[in-house]
Order: sequence, then C-alpha cells, then structure tokens
Amino acid sequence: MTSIDRARFVRACGLSELEEDTPKRVELDGTPVSVVKTEGEVFAIHDICSHANVSLSEGEVEDCQIECWLHGSAFDLRTGKPSGLPATRPVPVYPVKIEGDDVLVSLTQES
Repeated sequence: MTSIDRARFVRACGLSELEEDTPKRVELDGTPVSVVKTEGEVFAIHDICSHANVSLSEGEVEDCQIECWLHGSAFDLRTGKPSGLPATRPVPVYPVKIEGDDVLVSLTQES
C-alpha cells in the first residue's frame, strides 16, 4: 500500500468551480491551499509563498507554475520548487484525486 492509498482525502471544491489557469483558494483543516486546473490536470499547492507571507492564489498561472504576485517568484505546481529568486525554499504540494465533480485533496505531502 502506497502513502497515497493511506492518505485522507477531503473535498476541496467542485471541478466545475475551477477555471483554467485561475487559482482557487480553499482552507482544509486550517491549512490554506491553492487548487489549480491547468494543462489538463488539477494541482494543489500550499497557498502561502515561502519567501513572503502572501497568498499564491492571487498570482498568475502559466507553464504549470504559479507566480507570487508580490515579488514574482514562481513555483512548479508539480513539485513546489521555486524557479527563481527571491524565493529559495519550495512550498508543499498535495495529492489530488477527482471523483465525479469533486476535487479531493490530501494534506499528506507528496515526496
């Protein structure tokens, strides 16, 4: 059994609520999460920039990256790794499952 099989998934939002390349901020068990539909996939990433305490969901999405609106650091939606300064630390990404119209997210971080 893999860690994703043991993960506890909770409903984050409806798939029909997501617009392409437009982040949606949700809070799951007190954790801010940005849910993004882009390039045919749905991603969940911690919604707080690792460089400044601002919401990533207020930024733009392009090329499977979300950009922090304050200083311009971009984070890969698949890995959470920053692609440029000023951010140097990654942000957590979370497993996503789609069941019907439900987008389910586990706060168990992917490795």
